[in-house]
Amino acid sequence: MAHPGDFAISTVAEVMIADDVDQSPGAEFVEIKNLPNGVLGYLLPSRYCQSDRFSQMAVAITAGKKLGYDQVTAITEWLRDTIHFTPNRSNIAVSAIEVNNRGWGVCRDLSHLGIAMCRSLSIPARMVVGYFYGLKPMDLHAWFEVYVGGRWYLFDATQKEMRGGYVAIGYGRDAADVAVYNQFGPALFPVSQQINVEKINQPIRTSRATL
Repeated sequence: MAHPGDFAISTVAEVMIADDVDQSPGAEFVEIKNLPNGVLGYLLPSRYCQSDRFSQMAVAITAGKKLGYDQVTAITEWLRDTIHFTPNRSNIAVSAIEVNNRGWGVCRDLSHLGIAMCRSLSIPARMVVGYFYGLKPMDLHAWFEVYVGGRWYLFDATQKEMRGGYVAIGYGRDAADVAVYNQFGPALFPVSQQINVEKINQPIRTSRATL
């Protein structure tokens, strides 16, 4: 319960992460009957990822690609080349359909569209939010993961090359599951926000302050 007047929330964490992002070109598509129970839910359409509307588009983008990881690579490259990444431009979550129609979006929006297309190909996909070391300007970041070859792999359409530095703090079907906070009542927005991510020897240090 927030009392009347100004208040501040802050947190600091030290985390250990891998130096590199695992990649596996050629990793096999996993048939639905062989998926773990906890993965099946990431095949279904969700609030911001209307995967039932992208089948023909996804098939065209991935034509000739090996089923599985290589299809997702093709989708990610298409997003990077086609949807203009515009950081700090949108404060309202929009659906994959809206992102595709307007041709631009923030990291969350590119992830929604990538997730929708992957699911339309029966590849489980989930939204991930967290921090990315070296991101400019620094802010909460979003990317997506897909389940192929018997495990989850990270994809980020906002980056030209994959490198280490991802600090995951939440997983969900889309942005509705991993909002940084939820409000009940009239919407209020932070007066100021500061996020710092720095490398300290091996760990990545993250801190967030909201006033």
